[in-house]
Amino acid sequence: MSDLELTLIGIGTGNPEHLTLQAIRAMNAQDLILIPQKGAGKDDLAGLRRSICDEVLTNEAVQIVGFDLPVRDPAIEDYRARVDHWHDAIADAWRAAMAQHPTARRVALLVWGDPSLYDSTLRIAARLDPAPRMTVVPGITSLQGLTASHAIPLNEIGAPFLVTTGRQLRDHGWPDGVDTLVIMLDGDCAFQTLDPAGVTIWWGAYVGMTEEIIRHGPLAEVTEDIIATRAAARAAHGWIMDIYLLRRN
Repeated sequence: MSDLELTLIGIGTGNPEHLTLQAIRAMNAQDLILIPQKGAGKDDLAGLRRSICDEVLTNEAVQIVGFDLPVRDPAIEDYRARVDHWHDAIADAWRAAMAQHPTARRVALLVWGDPSLYDSTLRIAARLDPAPRMTVVPGITSLQGLTASHAIPLNEIGAPFLVTTGRQLRDHGWPDGVDTLVIMLDGDCAFQTLDPAGVTIWWGAYVGMTEEIIRHGPLAEVTEDIIATRAAARAAHGWIMDIYLLRRN
């Protein structure tokens, strides 16, 4: 194990007020904070990370360094192989960025939401060799932001719920044995593939941010509005993060 300490800090969903005191202390304890950059027209998230740093950093010795985030290779047809190749490339980008600051022994990445929920930062960190000492600071998730914005409970009394992806919903339909679904990572509005009868949706984009948009209602009545709203928001911002909860009545 190396003498490098890598800290993954959950920063919530873009609202600086989502930061915990633990996250703020961790940020101020770093030598280096790495900020991923997606390129021209797609750097709102990098800008938000930098804004959060500007708001909470009081330690002037902390360096903030951007690095270019690799993109997935569309030529790799197998989904899992494409993701693995992408994660390898991101780990290489981390190494290159840290190599430019060899005296930094405490390095952090600011993770959207929480490092444990549909985020691969921990899996990418596992590719580093020698392995750094790891510290994880939990953060508010978009799931929590969604239910807070709609002022609804996540689960019904004593009932289970399932968190899954748009790909899984599209390919396999509604899972058996559960009446509440939370869908993340859905770029194609997979809810439109369902029989909408008896289903209510609570949808949100940019939850917790000033740009937040939410919609709610019977799936049959709000599907077209959500699809149109989502498309317009993505065109306006150049990117979108959205999440939704489905519940069978």
